[in-house]
Amino acid sequence: MRHQLKFTIVLLIIGFLVAIQYNTVQKPAERDTRDMWAIRFELSNEQKMHSDLLNEIRNLDKTIQTYQSLNEENAETALQDTVEDLRKQAGMTDIVGPGLIIEVNPSPESIAIGAEISDISPDLLTRFVNELNRVEWQALEIDGKRYTSLSSIRDINGYTTVNGLNVASPPFLIKVVTDTIEDSEKAYNGLHASLIHDDFYLDDLLLKIGMPMERVEVKGWKEKINNLYLKELPKGE
Repeated sequence: MRHQLKFTIVLLIIGFLVAIQYNTVQKPAERDTRDMWAIRFELSNEQKMHSDLLNEIRNLDKTIQTYQSLNEENAETALQDTVEDLRKQAGMTDIVGPGLIIEVNPSPESIAIGAEISDISPDLLTRFVNELNRVEWQALEIDGKRYTSLSSIRDINGYTTVNGLNVASPPFLIKVVTDTIEDSEKAYNGLHASLIHDDFYLDDLLLKIGMPMERVEVKGWKEKINNLYLKELPKGE
């Protein structure tokens, strides 16, 4: 009787271990299947976001110090400067500087066979912007639509939109303004070496990167901004 009990316990333990091993084989832990370049690309984007946040914090600290050191007479001038900086960050001002002009065209093969020209997808346009984020740029315009860090690229009713405005079917232009001509050259070299060209080609599109230029103009956001919360106080209050 004792031997049968021991044998039964051993069989239960073996059965339990076999069940665990079977469950592990059937339901393996999820693994990150991305290759090294994809992980490095995501890490690069996270590092840039971290750097941008630090720069924004430093700028805000400088603004606070400026207000604390000013008297009432100079406070109005400082406020006007702050408003102008915010207008620039929101993309409401025209910017001229060194940069690139990029053409998005249908691929020659699609034109040769008479294929219907496909619009650029939101995913592809977002990947292009992420690729451009590898270098420093000051202003970006996509098919005449100003793009900033607050902008959105979405699919609305089957159309790719930037800030809610439809992006035209190719061909259209993308303009990039950088701080220096050296940054323009870095953007030019980086985009030429990027695999983003293959992504465009798979969608029957061709990305033509123009040479760095000393003067590229990007228009400011001209749409009216609805103010829902701020109200101007009467003078003297």
